[in-house]
Amino acid sequence: MTVGQAIGSGCGYVLSGIVRLLSGARIHPNLLTAIGLGINGIAAWLFAKGEFAAAGIVVLCGAVFDLVDGPVARTSNRVTRFGGFLDSVLDRYSDLILLMGLLVYYASINRFFYIVLTAIVMTGSVLVSYTRARAENVMPKCKVGFLERPERIVLIIIGAFFNRMAPVLWVIAVFSNITVAHRIIYTWRETRAMDIADAAEAEKAREAAASDHDAGDAQPASGDLHEGYGPSAV
Repeated sequence: MTVGQAIGSGCGYVLSGIVRLLSGARIHPNLLTAIGLGINGIAAWLFAKGEFAAAGIVVLCGAVFDLVDGPVARTSNRVTRFGGFLDSVLDRYSDLILLMGLLVYYASINRFFYIVLTAIVMTGSVLVSYTRARAENVMPKCKVGFLERPERIVLIIIGAFFNRMAPVLWVIAVFSNITVAHRIIYTWRETRAMDIADAAEAEKAREAAASDHDAGDAQPASGDLHEGYGPSAV
């Protein structure tokens, strides 16, 4: 077992224990989702004050709630459509509130360029989620791209812990928008293939209908088979 596998196994064991504990306590998954948003609000306040290390710790705590709300719902048989919807909406709020904290911080130290950079990160972060959600309205899956929400959260935590938030913002700004472009291209290819398949099926249906119509025209009427010798003449 490699070091990475050992760490992953250890973290999975800890999270499984937390899930079992929360499920046994009958805590509603939607409450866990809301608590995660509140924790990220505290982290945003710390970011706004420039206390990046403390904010990183709080974001890490909030990430735990993001990771366990779904498994708790499945373990306690409380999976609902509304729960999935609420989780997605509050995740977007959590993403944006963290970045709003950074906006306030950069505004307080008069770093206009980083205000713009953070705004670009906010745009890319929202569109990564939106492009997937919108694409999956017209096709089964659109999970392509390599900078989704978990990767963004990990990068923000790293930037906070090591006081390297500026390079992290650059990475997120570039690769989140690349992910958006990737999803647009992927969706175009997939929907184009679906449209071509639908058009081919429609053409086959028209040809089949036309063939049935021609066969009906070629078939003589029953009265024409023995003209002058209907049932009354027998």
